[in-house]
Amino acid sequence: MKANVRSIDGSVMREIDLPAVFDELYRPDLIKKAVLAIQSTRLQPHGTHPYAGIRSSAVGWGSGRGASHVPRLKNGSRAAKVPQAKGGRAAHPPVTAKVLEKKINKQERWAALRSAIAATAVPELVTLRGHRFEGEVPVVVDEGFENLTKTADVIAALGALGLYADVERSKASKKVRAGRGKMRGRRYKQRKSVLIVTGDEPLRAARNLAGVDAVSIYDLDAELLAPGTHAGRLTVWSESALKRME
Repeated sequence: MKANVRSIDGSVMREIDLPAVFDELYRPDLIKKAVLAIQSTRLQPHGTHPYAGIRSSAVGWGSGRGASHVPRLKNGSRAAKVPQAKGGRAAHPPVTAKVLEKKINKQERWAALRSAIAATAVPELVTLRGHRFEGEVPVVVDEGFENLTKTADVIAALGALGLYADVERSKASKKVRAGRGKMRGRRYKQRKSVLIVTGDEPLRAARNLAGVDAVSIYDLDAELLAPGTHAGRLTVWSESALKRME
């Protein structure tokens, strides 16, 4: 599989052979499993106190009083401790002992990563995710792209490559989250845009662009390539990143 290497002004410089990973079989099942495994590592355990709802002096009255045998408070007749009573313990409360992290085999994880990388070179999958772009995918740029230090220069380069419309799409998608989550540190929702993969260091100048993620080839994972478990993210590969991928 071949691809054109383009400069930051959008012109085609040369043609290269892509690494063999771009010929990997598309496996949406493995990609979804890998992404969910990554997301599960961020879950925080939470649960009730072990003695919540049962720290009470309540005892049952026993037989012969025409009342049920539920525990009742000493200074009255209100039931306590049991789940069916008002003010009693919770029936099946969350516990911190629950295992939240999902496991995935090492070979499956690598296969999912390879499949997600290959999906970035399939125009139909990239379009299906809603990305807006001009030209062909995958987008490969020369190593001069990694030397950009100003966000304005990155914007100009993405515009020349026909990708900046996708950044604007992400910027326009920002909205207040519906529901309780807006009170819990995740007030806004926003679409993902371009993923920029470089050789050694991530492209710092692109970090402030809407929906853009900039990582080195060594920090790449299935969630970055397939946000929300959906593969085919619009990705910019630097030539040095592809050399290290070999």
